[in-house]
Amino acid sequence: MVRFSRTRKNKSARLGLLALAAGLVLTACGGGSDSGTNSGGSTGVDPNAIKPSLVGMQIEGAEVEAWSSAPFGALRLWDNGTAWSQIELSKGNFKWKNLDGALANAESKGMKDVLMVLGTTPTWAASKKTTPVYPPYPGANSAPKNMADWDNWVTQVVQRYKGRISGYEIWNEANLKMFYNGTPAQMADMTKRAYDIIKANDPAAIVVSASPSLRLQSAFDGFYVKYLAELAKLKWPVDVLAMHTYPKADGDPVARGALIKMAKAAITKAGAPATMPVWDTELNYGLAGPGALPANKIKGAKAAGWVVRTYIDNLRYGIERSYWYIWTQKPYSLLGIQAYPGAPAEQGFFAVENWVVGSSFEGCTQTADTVVCNFTRAGQKSVVAWAETGTAAYTAPEGSSLLCDPSAKCSQVAGGAQITLTEIPIRIYLQS
Repeated sequence: MVRFSRTRKNKSARLGLLALAAGLVLTACGGGSDSGTNSGGSTGVDPNAIKPSLVGMQIEGAEVEAWSSAPFGALRLWDNGTAWSQIELSKGNFKWKNLDGALANAESKGMKDVLMVLGTTPTWAASKKTTPVYPPYPGANSAPKNMADWDNWVTQVVQRYKGRISGYEIWNEANLKMFYNGTPAQMADMTKRAYDIIKANDPAAIVVSASPSLRLQSAFDGFYVKYLAELAKLKWPVDVLAMHTYPKADGDPVARGALIKMAKAAITKAGAPATMPVWDTELNYGLAGPGALPANKIKGAKAAGWVVRTYIDNLRYGIERSYWYIWTQKPYSLLGIQAYPGAPAEQGFFAVENWVVGSSFEGCTQTADTVVCNFTRAGQKSVVAWAETGTAAYTAPEGSSLLCDPSAKCSQVAGGAQITLTEIPIRIYLQS
């Protein structure tokens, strides 16, 4: 996980914790972080600890040295000018500047876990010059008219960046017409072709399926279910299955969880290997739609709390990682939860780093609307609890000593204390 030093305000908060509860680790409230990057091999680390890659990020301007001030452990390249349609502008002529810049930036920050989206199709290679599409190049959502062009593109990328790009996602939101208007069978064929080329040239690289958006049931059923069936015929030429878990504009983490369950049920029904990981390669909340649903802005403590819940929900529902869309340097009106320096969501990512990453996950229980999840980190046991919706009564467990919220506000708490939970999670530290 990439880590950054915190502000004076947060340093003061950490010192205050020492006065509250001597003996608890310095990062108890989730407001601070140690220096340096994740080495992945330090002694004494729990081999079952939650990996930094649980938290993925997309970064606006990563190709021109922009970076996140919040901690994360995996980078996805999308909306960085790195799609096929933005690189091979004419047959055989490649503009590598943005991809070179994004990788150089990531490597300068110690980030080695980089996922690149291989689609979309350049206009010259498209079988249909359709518009409107995204990225805004006619035919970008088309299957190539000649699959040899796709083969050559994948070969060029993998050979050029062997050992520098750790994973390749075949296509972005292939069940939405603005991103892809070919057939599921064509996409499965492209997946198999890419898989064979990637494994022949960079066997260690991970191949991730084309991702579907889950918020439109008809689009999911009409494309992704059929795509899974085609992958099954080809004996599953992927290492990971992808999905995008944006709920509807009025959806919350509970709605996201329902979408995950729906998609995983379809994956199981299709006969995917039980051990195949599932990644959520793009998510946020509150985006307008479907239809006339207006955008929903999630602000303040709720934004930080939903970030925390999202990544703990990944552990509950068996999602290996999620890439947040998108870290920006200023507000971005499309998004329900803003992620930029100083935004409330930033504290949510720091809380995930200190509450979750590096901990052993010992499961969650849900009673009515009350969710309680158990963690151990460096011998320190803790619980994270919240109400799925509204409020819920909760009794602090025996041994409780300190209660913190995602913004690093902490107070002492004793076992047996009555607590009113809200949708914003709290962490309670337990004395051994």
